[in-house]
Amino acid sequence: MMLKKVIERAKNSRYFAIQLDETTDIADLANLMVYVRYEYDGGALEDFMFCQSLETRTTAEHIFQVLDAFITKNKLDWKKCVGVCTDGARAMTGRHSGAAARIREVAPEMQWTHCSIHREALAVKKMPDDLKSVLDSAVNFIKARPMNARLFHVLCEEMGSEHVQLLLHTEVRWLSRGKVLSRLFELHKEVQMFLQDTNFLLSDIFEDTVWLSQQAYLSDIFSRLNMLNLRLQRLSINVFDVQDKINALLKKLELFEIKVKTGDVSAFPALESFLSDNELTLDDGVKKNIAAHLVSLREQFSDYFPVTHIAKASSWIRNPFSIDTPQMAFANLTLGEQESLIELSCNETLKAAFRKQTLLDFWIKQHNEYPVLSDKAIRILLPFATTYLCEKGFSSLVVIKTKYRSKVDAEPNLRLKLTSIDPDITGLCLQRHAHPSH
Repeated sequence: MMLKKVIERAKNSRYFAIQLDETTDIADLANLMVYVRYEYDGGALEDFMFCQSLETRTTAEHIFQVLDAFITKNKLDWKKCVGVCTDGARAMTGRHSGAAARIREVAPEMQWTHCSIHREALAVKKMPDDLKSVLDSAVNFIKARPMNARLFHVLCEEMGSEHVQLLLHTEVRWLSRGKVLSRLFELHKEVQMFLQDTNFLLSDIFEDTVWLSQQAYLSDIFSRLNMLNLRLQRLSINVFDVQDKINALLKKLELFEIKVKTGDVSAFPALESFLSDNELTLDDGVKKNIAAHLVSLREQFSDYFPVTHIAKASSWIRNPFSIDTPQMAFANLTLGEQESLIELSCNETLKAAFRKQTLLDFWIKQHNEYPVLSDKAIRILLPFATTYLCEKGFSSLVVIKTKYRSKVDAEPNLRLKLTSIDPDITGLCLQRHAHPSH
């Protein structure tokens, strides 16, 4: 019933966009999860479409076949698909044989988007060798061995520490790097005692103020990057929202670089506190490494989040009430469209309503009066900017399909868990006959 509603709504929408990703469950089966965004009742909705096991291979062709079979079976029109968001895996993104390329063959107007959260995770990987060695040092030694973890737990309890365990860093989890660095710095005194007691090779580094300064900086900078990551993990985010957040980060990184070069570390509270508590000044080598890392982050984010020609040519979508007539003459609009935009921009009633709704909902509501402008705006705003919904769905899949339920078909349970449509429990119950006890 809920699936039928989603399909019918998507069919009646002028356009729809999808996000898809795949993961492996407890039974070692690959699962393809797909969400859809569409127009409905004067606004935009996002909903779970399906989750199906990929019984054999996870190649681009097989992913496309599963997706195409679902679209065809439910009589959705591929030509209405204006956006596909995936991660950066080769099976998804291959220029000639990736799933995105196969979809473009049947949906020529489709715009492919590389998930912004995945791009952010890739952008932060590169760092100077001295800083990278901090991340790769003692944490996994303690956390990866159960006996060490238990002994460390006891030590922290005896010392009355706020935390009693370290976290294990993993490249798969988006936020783990920032969390593990913060926890490690908060517990660096406890870690030092523990490593000395175990005669571990790296125990001396926790007496090295240069090493600890770099560790404090990493704790601070990755906490900030985690904040960006979390801001990207929300519903209804679009390409303009992402670009705004990236532009703000780039300007902050430039400011931090200028400050650090003068010895001002107020942007990094853990580092500032460490230096103050130990009556230290920032080491020149550490200062150089921090500045180099900040420059590297700016370069990486600029590479992974370039300002596209679409964004440049579509500034009128963001705020049609502050258009500049000379600049508008060079926008990607015909003369007739520019005239319509001028009329819209002078409508004070619409201007008052503009700030009270999302950008996408605003343009959807303009379809009757300004159909061409609305159409162009929706094509830009409707595509997903992240695969956040799929990642949330995978978390639910882990809970539903456990080692005790490894053979269960999780899709019906996932649909109840993930759909935005309220199920008609009363109606469903009326369709069933009760079986009273004798």
